[in-house]
Amino acid sequence: MEKKSTGKGKKLIVFGFVSILILFLIYGRYQDPELLTPSAIDSIQRIAFGFYVILVISFGAIAFGMYRYHKEKVEIGGKDLSTIIALTTWNSKSRKVLVITFIGYGVFFSLVSGTLVYQPEVNFAIHYGATIPSGFIAPCCDGPGYMPKIIIYLTEHIGLQIIPINLVLQVIVSYLVGLNTAIAVNAYSISKKGRGASSIGAAAGLFIACPTCAGTFLSIFVGTASGIALSIALSQLQTVFIAISIPILLVTPYMMAKKLRNADGSCKVNNTK
Repeated sequence: MEKKSTGKGKKLIVFGFVSILILFLIYGRYQDPELLTPSAIDSIQRIAFGFYVILVISFGAIAFGMYRYHKEKVEIGGKDLSTIIALTTWNSKSRKVLVITFIGYGVFFSLVSGTLVYQPEVNFAIHYGATIPSGFIAPCCDGPGYMPKIIIYLTEHIGLQIIPINLVLQVIVSYLVGLNTAIAVNAYSISKKGRGASSIGAAAGLFIACPTCAGTFLSIFVGTASGIALSIALSQLQTVFIAISIPILLVTPYMMAKKLRNADGSCKVNNTK
């Protein structure tokens, strides 16, 4: 019965992620520079615009699917770990923590990943001939997931560079960090021992909750003297840290949920407040 009841939410989540994967693969077929002829540029621009329309719809399907799955788990009131996670994060306090963390980490991710660009030494209007403010979609050419880019010039020194794969990672990781933080806040409020091994766990949790920090800390320790090649290498390494962190961020809520489950399988957290 439980699988059947939560099926609609799961299907929407799967549909959203599969749509994004197919979207990346299909658009990757248009990344041959030879296809970017003057006669084809308008068509490819329309395809690039449609890419982001479908991407937004896919995000919407995932978000609504997550909401449905979460709500259905709470209403069913089972005793599995997924239900404990749902009950723990259903109260207003947890939702506020999740939303604030999601937004805050999303902004931080934008700064570290290069989505939000600040170049005080470069004047976009002079160096790139850009109109301030303005924006456009760059349809070609790079690997799957990296095109089409959205370039927005906000001021002479501040802009946005939206890369599809970075956008997807930003949404996924920010949500998972928010989820982990909301559960951790509840866990901490129930058990305030905070000594010994739990201190080590807290330090590890900080790194897990901030996967983009790893590359940033490395760049600070190594320094900037090695130039652009080092920056590119660290950027790629940072992506690896983020990719590794996603499975960890998925597993950690279940580990914490075990601590929030009573002996009879019920949840220790009151989800009505």
